[in-house]
Amino acid sequence: MSDPSLNDQPLIAHLIELRDRLIRILVVILIFFLGFIAFANDLYAYLAEPLQSLLPEGASMIATQVASPFLAPFKLALYLSVYCGAPMILYQLWGFIAPGLYANEKKIAGPLLISSIFLFYAGMAFAYFVVFPLVFGFFTTVGPTGVTVMTDIDAYLSFVLKLFLAFGLAFEIPVATMLLIKAGIASPESLKEKRPYVFIGCFVVGMLVTPPDMISQTLLAVPMWLLFEAGLIGARFLGSKKTEDADQTDGEESEPVDSQAVAMIDNEASDQDHESSDDIDEFDLYAPVKADDDDSPIIEELDKPEPLDDDGTDVGPPKPSQS
Repeated sequence: MSDPSLNDQPLIAHLIELRDRLIRILVVILIFFLGFIAFANDLYAYLAEPLQSLLPEGASMIATQVASPFLAPFKLALYLSVYCGAPMILYQLWGFIAPGLYANEKKIAGPLLISSIFLFYAGMAFAYFVVFPLVFGFFTTVGPTGVTVMTDIDAYLSFVLKLFLAFGLAFEIPVATMLLIKAGIASPESLKEKRPYVFIGCFVVGMLVTPPDMISQTLLAVPMWLLFEAGLIGARFLGSKKTEDADQTDGEESEPVDSQAVAMIDNEASDQDHESSDDIDEFDLYAPVKADDDDSPIIEELDKPEPLDDDGTDVGPPKPSQS
């Protein structure tokens, strides 16, 4: 169950804890940044290697802005600091929300957190070693005759960072799929029925987040679809929330009830019903009224016939006798 001590903590305590964790995140990013900034130019040269190796002889990358030779490596060092500090960032976020989770949720969230970090880095590596050579090889060979490829270093950095983020997030599809199934939002059967729509959606996403060419679109869409299938396979081992609830309900045994106690309760209820049947409800208009001994003279007087009139009829009030 969740930590009961959280209910006693005021809002200020949670904000202080959040502030401390954000400071730790910033310190970790700063440490990575100070380590990368000294080798920023070398890191940019390594990042540009997939394009540099495919440029025609005599061509090179250029800087169209005055500050680009400094800002491009600087931004690269900053982005790499955030990417490398991602495990620490996720760890601090996990430490902030973990006390509010149940024990079974903690068991699942830990492996999913580790796998999400691994898959994000795997997506970036796939983009650098597989996608970049194919995409840049395509772009550098389809240009018109007489046009020399001279890419701006700032534009190149924005392009590769966009692809890194796209492929890193795309590789998180198995984690997202298993979370949807585990939370009970979707079931493996419903997702299997929507497989054609997912396949088309992968190509639509690949078209939107990659350059306008079929190679990069396919290189993103096909892994996304395969990772979706991997998420369905992994969800079988986790199980869904509905299945767990059903198993928990079946596993609960009803408490035994003493048959003798039940019989005593039934007998008491029948006795009460029998006693109540002899009583007459005072609000029942149709209930029989028992005659009382004190009321008998009154009843006999009421039952006497009225005296006749002088004409021998009993119409109207009786007339006084004339003496």
